[in-house]
Amino acid sequence: MPLVGRPAPDFKMKSTKNLETLQETVSLSDYRGKWLVLFFYPADFTFVCPTEIRAMNERIQEFRDLDAEVLGVSVDNVYSHRAWIQTPEDKGGLGPLSFPLAADITKEVSRAYDVLIEEEGVALRGLFIIDPEGILRYQVVHELNVGRSVDETLRVLEALQTGSMCPANWTPGQPTL
Repeated sequence: MPLVGRPAPDFKMKSTKNLETLQETVSLSDYRGKWLVLFFYPADFTFVCPTEIRAMNERIQEFRDLDAEVLGVSVDNVYSHRAWIQTPEDKGGLGPLSFPLAADITKEVSRAYDVLIEEEGVALRGLFIIDPEGILRYQVVHELNVGRSVDETLRVLEALQTGSMCPANWTPGQPTL
């Protein structure tokens, strides 16, 4: 079970980094030296998931301005990910993405991050922020029906990057403790 303050569980998965070949993998070490926002979602071609993925994509430059990368993960295979990305939004697809989706078809990564619902074979909505040294700094897990807030993810990322104590409802630009 991942614990905040400990090394994040390692991973290596096929991804959509190269949408043509689908042969490019992603691993935790690929993100060494940057912050990583790693989020799990239940399944491709669903209802809440595309709202979250599109919301992350719309704000990708804000993450990159904070020296952070974003990686989405589900138990679907890379072919399903590609089909979802290539399907227009008005037909239930995602449209183009500026960050990769990774395929956890073995479910090992979902298990390692303790988000797998074994009985259903899908991941809960887990979101993890990993620092440039590979240490897990934040984790939040939702049930399947509740989407996550990109605003809150960015706020927490910036709070972590201050290296200071941030009071409740702190927002970037406010003094820390």
